[in-house]
Amino acid sequence: MRFTYFFLIAAPLFAQQSTSSDRILGALADRSLAEHAVLMKTDDQIAMYSLMAKTKSDDPHYQVLLAAAYVQKTRETTDYSYLDRAAAILNAVLSDDRTNYEAQRLQVETQLERHEFEKAAESSRRLIRVGPNDPWNWGTLGDALTEIGDYNGAADAYQKMVSLRPDLASYNRAAHFHFLYNDAPGAIEIMKKAIEAGSSSPENVAWCLVDLGNIYFKTGRMPEAEDAFRQALRTFRGYHPAYAGLAKVLASKGDAAGAIENYKRAQAITPLPDYAAALYDLYRQTGHAELAKQQMALLDAIDHVSRATGETANRNLVFAFADRGIKLDRALELAQGELQYRRDIYSYDALAWALYKNRRYTEAREYMEKARALHTPEPIFQQHATAIAQALEGASR
Repeated sequence: MRFTYFFLIAAPLFAQQSTSSDRILGALADRSLAEHAVLMKTDDQIAMYSLMAKTKSDDPHYQVLLAAAYVQKTRETTDYSYLDRAAAILNAVLSDDRTNYEAQRLQVETQLERHEFEKAAESSRRLIRVGPNDPWNWGTLGDALTEIGDYNGAADAYQKMVSLRPDLASYNRAAHFHFLYNDAPGAIEIMKKAIEAGSSSPENVAWCLVDLGNIYFKTGRMPEAEDAFRQALRTFRGYHPAYAGLAKVLASKGDAAGAIENYKRAQAITPLPDYAAALYDLYRQTGHAELAKQQMALLDAIDHVSRATGETANRNLVFAFADRGIKLDRALELAQGELQYRRDIYSYDALAWALYKNRRYTEAREYMEKARALHTPEPIFQQHATAIAQALEGASR
């Protein structure tokens, strides 16, 4: 597979020139609005843009700003009802004017959030033909291609994005790509550039700090990981991925009480399967059987909702079940369903592990090889590969 270490060559930023006085005045008004909005919480932005969308109903720009605020709220909470609201607004805007470029750009983001990766790639390519010098389009194309396993295409898209605009969004993606290709030191340095570049959204900076903390954690640099997660919490208060990251570090240090407290904080904000599974393990480890039972009941409830909504893919539930040797049929079903949407190395790892837990070792090895194709320095990949190899060796005796 072709890959070169790049992503650091900056080109002049693209700018469109306009001689229209109306456009200049409009840009100044938008800049003033943006500078004001930056200081507001997302809920306050939603309230403000909702009012503006009503009072200026003839201008779709404010509808799109409201949709963007809903997308941001989805990122912060993982509550997909906000994404549904954003999608409804964008559909209405595009039904009136299917060429609305601003709405089309944001619609791609909703497609990515809904794991419609093939559709997002197609939409991104269409927008690139309209705005080839817009880094957003290259970023969403790279994101979609990464998820479907087209790493060569994603590399080209991300290179173009960085060249057009070296900022937090492009550096963050570049750092992730370097990690995928077994360059953790390079990933760390580029992620630091992303954080230094900053963003008008504190959550975006906190996201990068959590990514940095995870790279440190996976490469055994626990003090740096803890510092990154704590910095993320200072940057964006109540950020559940940062609480979860800090909990992982504390658990690795043997501080079960501290880990439990931070997982509880994360879970109170967003009840993800990962948090319930981690708390289940920690409560069992510390002799709190009844509390562990409650977390298992929560996992059952999450799966019940998942089944009721017809969900066929969920990597988080795959590991929550497979790691604990429960609901192994369901874990395999969800892992197989994941490949309908994603064909990336993490989906291959999830399927390999579910197959292993179902004692289908030969198939597990096949998918584990796919997961390790890029030599990504994921400790869990090595652990899974070792377990599968040992199972195959034992079966052959």
